[in-house]
Amino acid sequence: MRSTLFGIFIIFAASCSSGDKPAVEAPKPQGPLSKSANSELFNQSFGKVMTGYYALTNGFVEEKDSLILQSARALMSAVDSLKLSELKADTNLVATAATYAQGISAELKGLLGEKEMPAKRKSLQMVGDQLYDLIRTVQYDREPVYHIYCPTAFNDQGANWLSNTAAVRNPYIPKKMITCGEIKDSIDFRPKQ
Repeated sequence: MRSTLFGIFIIFAASCSSGDKPAVEAPKPQGPLSKSANSELFNQSFGKVMTGYYALTNGFVEEKDSLILQSARALMSAVDSLKLSELKADTNLVATAATYAQGISAELKGLLGEKEMPAKRKSLQMVGDQLYDLIRTVQYDREPVYHIYCPTAFNDQGANWLSNTAAVRNPYIPKKMITCGEIKDSIDFRPKQ
């Protein structure tokens, strides 16, 4: 009986590996594209804020005062035009977001009035800190944002900034330590698919 079962098993195994091509799995249908928790108008306006912030940090990396001033003005305009009324949230959250936006705008006005680069960089740090809190408050879900920290910025006091890439380009000490920094947090509110 055992030899008969063994023989059947061998025949079955041989027929399964007969060299026929394995069945090709049909591609799985893709689900609907992920939908944002916020309105498209809000996302577009917040995207302009993020683009302005990244341009500003790049100005500091390149140490070009004209680019810093131009980017600060563009960022301030984007923050002041932020479509918070389109935010899908309760009134307390919208009020908190408005407070952060007003703080960012005020700090950018201060940055525009600063004459020395170290004071401008300190304003950049404060803008980034408030923007980090704003992103977490509104749960901006169009791209991941990296929160990077350099412990040697501002004479070893340390400072954070935001980036849309994991690559470190330090806006605080770009000539001496462009790669000083480590990712402390990554914010990614994109809907899971």
